[in-house]
Amino acid sequence: MYKKILLRMHEKIRRNEYVMTFHARKEMNNDNYSIFDVERGILTGAILERQKDRETAQWKYRIKGKTIINGDIELVCKFSLTNKLVIITVYEP
Repeated sequence: MYKKILLRMHEKIRRNEYVMTFHARKEMNNDNYSIFDVERGILTGAILERQKDRETAQWKYRIKGKTIINGDIELVCKFSLTNKLVIITVYEP
């Protein structure tokens, strides 16, 4: 359903056109994920749902994918006003 959005996210990961929030980095470290797990999670993932941010009214997407060792990972991402992919949070499903 969100194929074009997911392909756009893949392109942002491949071109290194993304940023992670402080919260996402903290959660990544707490769950023992590496940046490679996060990248692979998006590249192998599927969008589970689209949510509208209450404060900014921007769309954000919940993604479930696979880590480097084939474990599960979930992420929430959105596109910034500067057209970068913003990884908002990372967690173990």
